Amino acid sequence: MSNVTSGNPEHTPSAFLRATGLVLDEVTASRVTAHAALGAEHHTPWGIVHGGVYAAAIESAASVGASFAVREHGQVAVGLTNVSHFVRSMTSGTVHVEAVALTQGRSQQLWPVETTDDAGRLVAVGELRLQNVERQRS
Repeated sequence: MSNVTSGNPEHTPSAFLRATGLVLDEVTASRVTAHAALGAEHHTPWGIVHGGVYAAAIESAASVGASFAVREHGQVAVGLTNVSHFVRSMTSGTVHVEAVALTQGRSQQLWPVETTDDAGRLVAVGELRLQNVERQRS
């Protein structure tokens, strides 16, 4: 298990991820859990949390886990397809994200992701198909 706050530069969240409020709680090669406290800074002009926040959480959780799974091979996993369905609107509160690998092949992975509220109700569900690629060195 790994935590974003462990000091590992690979787990330091980007400015984009920080803006979504997503905090990674557990990262393994086949499962990622995270949470985000949502509020007015995440709203659409209509006063509800923007669906892009959920899509970003779905992609981020799956991408982190999939990349964790292939890092020993000098690879990262990049998203090919993000299908997100928004089930329940929210104005504020905490969402919980769970991504679990469904398939992990040599070249591609498929990760379904569920986002729920504190009451355990489904807020958004999605899946990410990822391609395993050689890590780019800067």
